[in-house]
Amino acid sequence: MNLFSATEVSKTYGDKVLMQDLSFGIEEGERIGVIGINGTGKSTLLRLVAGLDTPDSGRVAVGRGVRIQYLSQDPTFAPDLTVQEALLCAAPDFEVQALATRLGILDFTVKMGTLSGGQQKRVALARVLADPSDLLVLDEPTNHIDHQTVLWLEDFLRRRSGTLLMVTHDRYFLERVVNRIFELDRGQLFRYPGNYETFLEEKARREESEIASSQKRQNFLRNELAWIKRGPRARGTKQKARTDRYFEALEQTTQAPSGALDLWNSSSRLGQTVIELEHVSKSFTRPLIQDFTYRVGRKDRLGIVGPSGCGKSTLLKMMAGLLPPDEGEVIIGATVKLGYNAQEQAPVNANQRVIEYVREEAHYIEAQGGQTITAAQMLERFLFPSSVQWTPLGQLSGGERRRLALLRILISAPNVLLLDEPTNDLDLSTLAVLENYLEDFSGAVIVVSHDRYFVDRVCDTVLVFEGNGQITTHLGELSDYLTERLASANEQEKEKGGQSRGSTDTKPDKVTTTRALRFTYQEQKDYETIDAVIDEVEVALSEVTQKLAVAGNDYDLTQRLYAEQQTLAAKLEGLIDRWTYLQERAEAIAKQKS
Repeated sequence: MNLFSATEVSKTYGDKVLMQDLSFGIEEGERIGVIGINGTGKSTLLRLVAGLDTPDSGRVAVGRGVRIQYLSQDPTFAPDLTVQEALLCAAPDFEVQALATRLGILDFTVKMGTLSGGQQKRVALARVLADPSDLLVLDEPTNHIDHQTVLWLEDFLRRRSGTLLMVTHDRYFLERVVNRIFELDRGQLFRYPGNYETFLEEKARREESEIASSQKRQNFLRNELAWIKRGPRARGTKQKARTDRYFEALEQTTQAPSGALDLWNSSSRLGQTVIELEHVSKSFTRPLIQDFTYRVGRKDRLGIVGPSGCGKSTLLKMMAGLLPPDEGEVIIGATVKLGYNAQEQAPVNANQRVIEYVREEAHYIEAQGGQTITAAQMLERFLFPSSVQWTPLGQLSGGERRRLALLRILISAPNVLLLDEPTNDLDLSTLAVLENYLEDFSGAVIVVSHDRYFVDRVCDTVLVFEGNGQITTHLGELSDYLTERLASANEQEKEKGGQSRGSTDTKPDKVTTTRALRFTYQEQKDYETIDAVIDEVEVALSEVTQKLAVAGNDYDLTQRLYAEQQTLAAKLEGLIDRWTYLQERAEAIAKQKS
C-alpha cells in the first residue's frame, strides 16, 4: 500500500536548490533512513511528508486515511504547559506516561518552560511514539538521549510494525533499524535498498560510475574541441552533427561525487602534564561527581558517557578550567592549548558572514609540511564553497553552524580537544572525516557523546557515570560495556522472576550472558598481536634509554631523546593495560566455555 507519493517536487531556500523535480513514494512497512550533507534539505523533506511545508512546484499526495506523526528536530511547546498537558494525545494516559518514563521523564507536573531543549525533545518523542500512526516521521530522534535509552529506542523501532521515515546520523540505527535509505545530494534523491552497509557499497559503485562517465565526457570534449579549432572546412551534415554534439556535451552538468571533507592536523607541542583531577567533587542540588581522580595522558582517547543530567558536561567543563570543583584540584599543564567545543553553541551574530566568522580566529594557518592555508581554502575543505562563504550565519542550518564552529576550533591549533556532543547535527560525511582526523590527532581527545558508533571508533577508554557521583573506568569499546550491562540487567530480571515464583519452579532459567563474553573483532586482533607489539616497544624504549645515558651535554639531543623516551614509556603503559584487560577477558571466556 502506498502511504505517500511525491511527483516532480522542487523546493528552494533563498538561492539554494534543495530539491529539483524529485519523484518518490513511501510504501507500507518500509523503514527509511534519510541522509545527506547538512543543509541539503533533509528536514525540509520530512516536513513536506508530514504536511507542514509545501513544495514550490510539483505534487504531494497522502493515502486516504493515513495517519502521520511527526517529531521535529527542535520541538517547541507553550512554556506554561505542564509535561502532563504536553503529552496529551490519542493514546491512553498510562501508555504515554510509561513511554515518557522510559525516556527519562519522571515529573509530569513541571512546566515545559523550565525544561532543557533535550528534555523537551524527549517529551515530544514520547508523545509521537505513543500516538497511533501509519507513518512515523522522526527528525534526529537520538539527539539528547543517553546510550541505554538509545538502545531501547533502537529495539522499539525495530519491532514496531508501522512505517518509518527518519533523519538520523546514528549509523547503528541505519545499520540495524532501516531497510531503505534515501540520500539527498545536490537537489537529487538517490534511493538504496537495504541498510547502511548496503548503502555504502551501492554509493561507492554509483560514484565510481559517475567518475568514469565524467572522465569519458572530458575526453570527448577534449577531442571535439581540437576538431572544432581546426576551423570550417566543409559544413556538411556530418560536421554539423558533430558540432552539435560538442555543444550539447559542453552544456551538460555532470553529477560528480560530492566533495569530501579534508581535515589537517596542526597542533601545538604538548608536555608531560596534560589534565590531572585529584579527588574532585561537584554538586548541584545533588552529588554529580564524588572523590574522582584521573590523569589524562598525552595520547588519551577518552569517552565520557552516562544518563542525561548525570554530570558529563560538568566534568568536561572542570577539565577545561571553566568550572571549579567543590572539593579537590584540577591541574592543567602549562603547555596545554585547549580546543573546547560546547554542547550548546554560543550565540552568533546572524548578520555576520561565514568567512568573517572564521577570520576572527585566523586569516590563515600553517599546516603540516609548511603549507599555508587561507581562511577561504579552509572553508572549501569544510564544504563551504565560495558561493556560501559570504552567506550570513543566520541562513545556515544547525549542522552547518556546528561544522563551522568545529572548524574555528581546529584552526586554533589545539593540542587537547574537549568535545561535548560533537556529533549532534553533523552529517555522515563530516562524522567520518572527523573520526579519521581524531585518529591521527597528535594530542589528547576527550569526548562526551551519545553516538555509540563515534565513541567506539574514536575512544579506547570510557568513563561511565554510574549514579550517586560515582564514575568507573572501562577499557575497550562502549558497545562491549553496553552489551555487558544489558546482559547483567537481563540476568537480574530473571533472578527476580525466579524468586517471585518461589521454590516450586525447579526449572532453571537459561543464562543469557554468553553474548557478552566474547572478543570483538578488534579485541581478537589485539589479543593475537599485542605480545609482539609490547616486545617491539620494550626494545625501542631500551635503545632510547641507552642513547640518553651517553648523550652527554648535547642539550638538543637530550631533549629529543627524553621526549621520545616518555612517549614510548606512556605507550608501553597503555599496551600493558590493554594486555591485562585482554588476558582477563580471555580467562572469562575460557571459564564460560568450560
